[in-house]
Amino acid sequence: MIDRLAEVSGRPVSRETFAQFERYVALLTAASAQQNLIAASTVDDLWERHIVDSAQLVRFEPKSRASWIDIGSGAGLPGIVIALLTKGPMTLVEPRRLRVEFLSQVIGELELGARVNIVHGKADKASGKYDVITARAVAATDRLLEMTLHLSHRGTVWLLPKGRSGKSDLADATRTWQGAFRSENSLTDPEAVILVASGVHAKGRR
Repeated sequence: MIDRLAEVSGRPVSRETFAQFERYVALLTAASAQQNLIAASTVDDLWERHIVDSAQLVRFEPKSRASWIDIGSGAGLPGIVIALLTKGPMTLVEPRRLRVEFLSQVIGELELGARVNIVHGKADKASGKYDVITARAVAATDRLLEMTLHLSHRGTVWLLPKGRSGKSDLADATRTWQGAFRSENSLTDPEAVILVASGVHAKGRR
């Protein structure tokens, strides 16, 4: 699995980092028995369905030590996974109290407090400007861009994992938004894509 993580993220994974991943998976598995952090049907394939699936976003990091914000972080997917593989700051945005408590536990046990912080609320409660904005299964792309535009600067990249409807979702978004948009094939699901967007602005405005 350590080689698989290195393959999809495009960077080496140390044994120390992999030990952190193992601890995170243990925490996630235990907590999922108490609250609905991940679908029960995916627990047996947790590494590939959730950890590797999240790790593949790292290969699109626009620069070293980029600042990331993960909207609707939930169980820390992809935010915690990205934080373990990168060196820059990570902000996790999550409105649900129990999930915030779980994320706080993970950050503490994995000793990520120096680089990872939590915003308890929805995207409109977050502030600042970030190099990368990501979200997994939060909202349609056009709605997500509207929710997060205030968190972007001119060079911000959005990395949005999407399922089988990703390309049609992108087509809907480009009716309202302009910028550089493309879809990249997922490395974990041949029918899924990752939407990559930059230079985003509403049509008719810059």
